Amino acid sequence: MGKSSKKNKVILAPPLPPEVDEDEIVISDDDVDFVKNNPVQARNIAGLDNKAIDKVVTRVADHDDDKVELLYEERERKRRAAAALKPRNNDDIEVDPVDALPVKTLDGKVVYRPAKKARSGDEANGVKSRSEDKGAGATQGSQKEPKGRSNKKEDSKLQNVQSPTEVPKENLHSVVLEEVKEELPSDELFEKKKAQLAELGTALLEDPESNIRSLNDLLILCNDMDQKVVKLGIMSLLAVFRDIIPSYRIRQLTEKELAVEVSKEVKKTRYYEYTLIRSYKAYLQKLIALEKQPYFYLVAVRCLCSLLDAAPHFNFRESLLASVVKNLSSSNDVARKLCCEAIRSLFRNEGKHRGEATIEAVRLIAAHVKLHDCQLHPDSIEVCLSLKFDEDLGKDDSKEDKLKPKKNKRYQNRDVTKPSEKKKIKKEMLSKARQEVRADLRAVSFTLDPKEKKMIQRETLAALFETYFRILKHSMNTSRFVHCVSEYKATSVFPGGSHPLLAPCLEGLGKFSHLIDLDFMSELIACLKKLSGYTDHQGEILPDNALSVSERLQCCIVAFKVWRSNLEALNVDLQDFFVQLYNLILEYRPDRDHGEVLADALKTLLWEGKQQDMLRAAAFIKRLATFSLSFGYAEAISALITLKHLLQKNTKCRNMLENDAGGGSLSSLVAKYDPEAKDPYLSGALATVLWELSLLQKHYDPSVSGMASNVLSMANLNATQNPVQLSSANPLEAYKDLSMGQELSKPAGKVLTLKCKRKRRSKEFVAISLDVLQKADCTVGEDELREKLQSHFAVLRGISENERLRAELNHTLSSINMYKEYKKQKKQSKKSRIGRKKVTRA
Repeated sequence: MGKSSKKNKVILAPPLPPEVDEDEIVISDDDVDFVKNNPVQARNIAGLDNKAIDKVVTRVADHDDDKVELLYEERERKRRAAAALKPRNNDDIEVDPVDALPVKTLDGKVVYRPAKKARSGDEANGVKSRSEDKGAGATQGSQKEPKGRSNKKEDSKLQNVQSPTEVPKENLHSVVLEEVKEELPSDELFEKKKAQLAELGTALLEDPESNIRSLNDLLILCNDMDQKVVKLGIMSLLAVFRDIIPSYRIRQLTEKELAVEVSKEVKKTRYYEYTLIRSYKAYLQKLIALEKQPYFYLVAVRCLCSLLDAAPHFNFRESLLASVVKNLSSSNDVARKLCCEAIRSLFRNEGKHRGEATIEAVRLIAAHVKLHDCQLHPDSIEVCLSLKFDEDLGKDDSKEDKLKPKKNKRYQNRDVTKPSEKKKIKKEMLSKARQEVRADLRAVSFTLDPKEKKMIQRETLAALFETYFRILKHSMNTSRFVHCVSEYKATSVFPGGSHPLLAPCLEGLGKFSHLIDLDFMSELIACLKKLSGYTDHQGEILPDNALSVSERLQCCIVAFKVWRSNLEALNVDLQDFFVQLYNLILEYRPDRDHGEVLADALKTLLWEGKQQDMLRAAAFIKRLATFSLSFGYAEAISALITLKHLLQKNTKCRNMLENDAGGGSLSSLVAKYDPEAKDPYLSGALATVLWELSLLQKHYDPSVSGMASNVLSMANLNATQNPVQLSSANPLEAYKDLSMGQELSKPAGKVLTLKCKRKRRSKEFVAISLDVLQKADCTVGEDELREKLQSHFAVLRGISENERLRAELNHTLSSINMYKEYKKQKKQSKKSRIGRKKVTRA
């Protein structure tokens, strides 16, 4: 068997020496003389066919030529790969392959070995002798080797010889890629990488478990030098992860679990989860790194938000939340909107993460507000309005425990026989098994017990109110504001001045006011009173108040909402907030403040409240009538609706509708009306009449004029009668309806006809204030202005000259026409005379 296999083995001819360039060949003078003296032999040598000789030399008897050729090609390919990857030593000297003698190794390969540099003449001789000894020993060993036997020493030598010639696959792959990159142009290379991304992504989506290693290839492509390839890579990985991420959180295996032998399927699943977690972590680290680069900022933020929305339950949620919350206050509007929408979706869909991500996000927002000293964009707090809490969250559990029925004392005192130890152990084992099963079911089903849910919601509410109270405390620090207001106004980019978070904070306190603990009520009311601008010093407003009118109105609204939601347990006098609202109505400006906030304040404090005090109601009625006469129809209709409601609740105030010469018929502490009074009780509003309503009857808006007429009709009714109800809407709804109607009634930008063009243009008038003209950038150079004026007046002079010449030309043409007409008439008269003479002669 051994001999037959030896005979069938294909023994290839040794490789030919490499070709040498003609420039490197050195020709002696003797060779030149020999060729000149023997031209016939030189022609015969030159006429030899090299290809035919090579074919004869490389041919192997009793074997197919195609098979032998494939073997030659495979040997040549291996030789080239080994030569490309073989590290070159600087000490080696490249010996001429033609002159150097080859060495045959033990496996039958012929190697041309270069000689090394000799530091001195003795070392060179020593190296030469050692190489000759090695070569001789190798040839002698090959001659003395018997056929069919093997020696262990020779096998070890063979392994030592073969080890440096082995080609590592990774190095070969990198070398081939570098050669391809150098040869291909940039466009073709980009298309090739794009196709590779599509191929890897499609394979992962089709069969994730079999092709999970492709995630590493996609991550490698995300580190490419081309920015377009990196963008495509991270977007491809986003689509893959959104599809293959499981619906459970992968936990780390314990030492006991790793020590247990498992089946192949379990091993495959473990490898899949391990590779997925490792690749997902690397992908998140890549996104966080790319987020710092301006070119990849939007793409990285979009990927982070999409991952948080798709898999809030998965591993590394903390890193995702930290990156998204950090960008809630970004100066980029697109990135900020993406992050806000992701957080709102997280708050709405708590079934995906059992509410754990909600409390983490609220705590991160609280830490972010504390870190930046409340100087963030309002959107970073406004997202908390999407939170949902149970209505019974504020109730104590102690009351529920009291309502539970008590056990019978006889049953408690009755002697119960103790169970045996075996039954006791069995019950303990069953209870432990049930607890483990319940824990596994909770982890998979994402459902919470009522107690766990209530605990999570309480922690979330505590973190939320901590943030709100920190913002209120920062806003109250007016001394700090006075110190740094000038610097902040120059550097602030957030709406809301020095307190950008106060408006969403007050809105959140108004929404969740029924969940505030009673222990904080009095402090909260005092804080809101101070923020609204009220002071006990002669009823004046602080001159250094940094809040706007809308924010102070919101403080009043929140105070009343907190008071009404805890009416049974809170005993607070809110007279100061009525005084503040009475003063803020005069400070309102429609171009600066929000009319919707004012309408909400009128609805909360006056329209929804119980019957007001007569003096206070009269003061508000008079001030609202004056207010509705001074501002737009949306504000006027909300004020008139509140005024009508106050007149219906306080029938004695209807005497203000009488138009007597001496004013109102009711007497009060103040005999004369003071429109500039700070306190409504000291205004003396009962001593005046509502003459503003007669002017409002002629208002251009029909809704305002109709409401004014309806209010005036109450003067002729009894105290128990009410006028016909025109609208059941509250001030806020009426303001919104009229504001929406104002937007819808705006004329569309249609093309005007020629007939109406001049009429419409003559009626148009635009009033530009002096500040707008001063701020406008109209700086033009004097020389440029002179040139433009010269050209303009030159055109005007040309037009007037043309008109003069045209008039002269018309005059000349008319004179010529008159002269021609005169000639015609003269010829006709001459002809008639000649005819008459002929007739007389005849």
